Amino acid sequence: MTYCVGMVLDKGLVLMSDTRTNSGVDNISVFRKMHYWTVPGERIISLMTAGNLATTQAVISRLEERSKHPDDRVNSLLELPTMFQVAVEAGKLLRETVTDTQHANGAAGRGRFTASMILAGQIKGMEPRLFLIYPEGNFIEASFDTPFFQIGETKYGRPILIRGYDRTMNFEDAVKLLMVSFDSTLKANLSVGLPLDLMVIEHDGFAPLHQRRIEHGDEYFDSISSSWGDELRSAFNALPDYSFGQEQKAKGRATK
Repeated sequence: MTYCVGMVLDKGLVLMSDTRTNSGVDNISVFRKMHYWTVPGERIISLMTAGNLATTQAVISRLEERSKHPDDRVNSLLELPTMFQVAVEAGKLLRETVTDTQHANGAAGRGRFTASMILAGQIKGMEPRLFLIYPEGNFIEASFDTPFFQIGETKYGRPILIRGYDRTMNFEDAVKLLMVSFDSTLKANLSVGLPLDLMVIEHDGFAPLHQRRIEHGDEYFDSISSSWGDELRSAFNALPDYSFGQEQKAKGRATK
């Protein structure tokens, strides 16, 4: 399992992914799930992946080949004119890869080789865009109503994002919000784990404004984790006390 989040802000895009891949409790590995390509001053394109590792690596490898070896036979990832067309191409490659692998494995392959992706980026002269691509190759785009996407183990970190997200927030606060979301997920699910990859893409930047890997023992992430736990306990203790006598009082008022 994995956990990846892509978020749209007025200032640009913020992306974060974990790196844990497991095939049983005794076979845990670290693999990068965030990838990006850039043409300085012209475009930046990033993909985060979740699902079957062999499937996602095959898709990334095919995209890498197209970005490094553009020719007349295929559309290069770095030559497509819009992010929408990049999403179409990435979705097509994902669908083909999933279908081919499942077909090669027959009935045993059904449902085992699926994957999903978050595509983010900007091309010069256009707005930053964020897409969620499904295993079938179709996709949806982020909007004002749905300003962030998650893939992988989404349920534990989602309440944090829903309560804390603000489109006008600065990059630093967005990173802090994502760290809380990831910390909540890490605490609840062992299949998601450090290191984490972080990338910030500023509007019209066409290159990562900020990029880092958050390793085990990272001082800031550890402080976020411990402080969030302390604040949750403090907030819980500040809530009104519950009394067993309240139910009896309510019944008494109802009979009058």
